[in-house]
Amino acid sequence: MTAPTDTTPQQTPTPRRPPHQPAAPGQPSDPAPGAPDSAAPRGIRPSWSADPYTDALRSGHGPLFLRRADGWLLPLDVERWCASADAADMTVLRLCEGSVLDVGCGPGRLVAALSELGSRALGIDVSQEAVTRTVGLGATALCRSVFEALPGEGRWGSVLLLDGNIGIGGRPGALLERCGELLAPEGLLLAETAPVDVDERVEVRIDDGRGAGEPVGQSFPWARVGARALLRYAAHAGWSRAAQWESGGRSFLALRRS
Repeated sequence: MTAPTDTTPQQTPTPRRPPHQPAAPGQPSDPAPGAPDSAAPRGIRPSWSADPYTDALRSGHGPLFLRRADGWLLPLDVERWCASADAADMTVLRLCEGSVLDVGCGPGRLVAALSELGSRALGIDVSQEAVTRTVGLGATALCRSVFEALPGEGRWGSVLLLDGNIGIGGRPGALLERCGELLAPEGLLLAETAPVDVDERVEVRIDDGRGAGEPVGQSFPWARVGARALLRYAAHAGWSRAAQWESGGRSFLALRRS
């Protein structure tokens, strides 16, 4: 498969849109669980540039959480993100086909591992610190949202949605639709799902869990989706299951367009 052309290493490019751009006025509310989402929210960036997230990436460790309005905290595995790709990651990376787009690449362990495997890979993330760390590993990354214009649209061999990134935008159906636009017709979507049976869409904020004050930055939409829920969204969006497995206590799905 021909790799997208615009994947040359870049030195931490400047974001094309403000990091806290809100949803467009009149954007429709979330559909009922399991129903197909409407058009993808272009250009929306959550508050991943908030200081606790940047500080965690710079230090290589947490604590760091996504906090719901009711106070419930979802732990974020910063230490694993900042380490090298582990055995569970490799079960995914070895399935990648052609050129690979890592959506929400974080500090870059997956893009770096793919490069070591000889794959052409590009990471995208809305956090400038994440992009800086990825480029520092010798990998290629852009500071950009998945809902913004991207290089090689319609020509990627594989798209990755790992580390909870199926939750980006809070609308799994819209995210699946967007990934379909990015992939080549026979491309492969590799997604990590929540290890429990859940289908939840909420507003969250970044929180360091230290109790020093209010959560930082604007709230933003997020989703937690288990395998059964993701398969329902996939069926509505015209995807079929190519593989499903677990490794290291994590759950994964491979999807193709039906």
